[in-house]
Amino acid sequence: MLFFTAIIAAFTVGIILFEQQQWKNERTNSLERTLEANADIIHAYIHGNNIPLDENVIKVEEQLEYMDPDLRLTIIDWQGKVRYDNLLDGSEMENHLQRREIQKTIGFGQGAHIRLSTSNNVEYLYFAKKYDEGYFIRFAIPYDVEVQNFIHSNSSFVYYILLFFVICMLMVYFFSNRFSKSIKELRAFSLSVRQGIPVPHDFRFTDDEVGKVSADIVENYTLLQDNRRQLAAEREKLLQHFQYSEEGIAIFSEDRKKVYTNSYFLQFLNVILDKPTLEVEQLFTEPEFAKVTAFLNQEHKENNIYTTRMDKSGRQFIVRVIVFDDESFELYIGDITKSEKTRLLKQEMTNNIAHELRTPVTSIRGYLETILDQHDNQLNPRINNFLDRAYAQTIRLSELIQDISMLTKIEEAADRFELEPVELKELLVELQTDMADKLEEKGDRLLIEVADNVVIQGSRTLLYSIFRNLTENSIAYAGDGVEIKVRCYDENQDAYFVEFCDNGVGVEEKHLVRIFERFYRVNEGRTRVTGGSGLGLSIVKNAVLFHKGSIVAKNRSEGGLCFLITLPKKKSLKKD
Repeated sequence: MLFFTAIIAAFTVGIILFEQQQWKNERTNSLERTLEANADIIHAYIHGNNIPLDENVIKVEEQLEYMDPDLRLTIIDWQGKVRYDNLLDGSEMENHLQRREIQKTIGFGQGAHIRLSTSNNVEYLYFAKKYDEGYFIRFAIPYDVEVQNFIHSNSSFVYYILLFFVICMLMVYFFSNRFSKSIKELRAFSLSVRQGIPVPHDFRFTDDEVGKVSADIVENYTLLQDNRRQLAAEREKLLQHFQYSEEGIAIFSEDRKKVYTNSYFLQFLNVILDKPTLEVEQLFTEPEFAKVTAFLNQEHKENNIYTTRMDKSGRQFIVRVIVFDDESFELYIGDITKSEKTRLLKQEMTNNIAHELRTPVTSIRGYLETILDQHDNQLNPRINNFLDRAYAQTIRLSELIQDISMLTKIEEAADRFELEPVELKELLVELQTDMADKLEEKGDRLLIEVADNVVIQGSRTLLYSIFRNLTENSIAYAGDGVEIKVRCYDENQDAYFVEFCDNGVGVEEKHLVRIFERFYRVNEGRTRVTGGSGLGLSIVKNAVLFHKGSIVAKNRSEGGLCFLITLPKKKSLKKD
């Protein structure tokens, strides 16, 4: 309030001073114009009557009788000598050339000045005007109370301005008091929060703009506190999960200071470093974690996840780094010794079986084809039927060996697949043409909803294998008259999201988590009828992983099976 009072007071004083000055100037100019008119009358009288500047100049008194008796007339020649003064003896008066009003008149033709007369000690308002006949005519009017009151403004305006000032101050006091009350309430709330004092539930702010803003602040603070409590609860759950997890998990800040570690992380770290340590930050200086450190040192990372494997003391570990948006990161160490041994054992056994079977199966297939080609119409129909069945099973076994070879190549010779930009729609149209006979046989339809500009960086062979195996799976197991749809339903900066669905019979929920395993059978009887190898979806899963993508299967609510696939855009697919 004091601040605004000072501003308004200064503004009020400025208005008063400005108004008085304007009033004074206008009234002074009015008096000067009156005195100038009188001077012109005297000059006209002198000029019209040819009165010289000597003793005859006294004749101008005849003209003064018609003017204000308080006026003082002085006639001064250009040398400053007083030729006539109606109140004093001009011959006894000093030279007037240096008088201020005379100096102004010399420069501007006329001039005015208020001062005390040195001749009679009376304060006058002087006005002088210069005439070409060689003299100055000066009129003076006593600068008394009457003239001062005429020149200066009356006090009514000042009173009006002062009244306006008082009203403004009352308004400022009223509004500042309301504003201060709201600010005090907000301040009290702030102090309560700082001191941990609960805010009463019936606490209400003043019903004004500041009060509403304060209420919004309190509401947002309450929501913030609730979110903090929820976040603390979720953090506690997460820490408990980390603590009882069988994987090693550690969280580090941006400057690589430990935020949290669980016991398994320390255990696995000691095994990898082959020495006991409790200083987990030490791992960033160890050669075993040089690749991890190099990844973290990169200024521009292609992605925020890096995965590598480590072998130590006969155990195998997977190490994964996840960098968060604030540059803090999580370091994960998992012991995959048992699962890796199992996987390698399965892979080795499968590869060995395929390798051992490839030659005899090829020979048997060749023998059967020769027999069937040469004796198709000469053998006993029953023998011919058995030969056809044997040949069909040989074909199935050949396809199985071919699928195993494909899996082996994906897992062990991934660098043999050529990477190139692949237009997905063109690939699907090619697949649609290749599968036309099988689709027509079952009365199925393959619908493609993919834009022309969807381009995936990968292996054309493997991408074709993904969608061919999925299509064959739907034809074989979804039923007759099925509608199969492939569509790209979304995308972001890095990847496309593709949906492969059918409206068939679907799969029981208990099987969904295992359908990508090798040789997993949802229904043995159904497999024998359709002749599947049991490796189609396993090839699909491995081909998707080769492309650094992901795939999940789910049943549709309206019926049928759906695969959700994530495939990268035009980016490098280098293996870790």
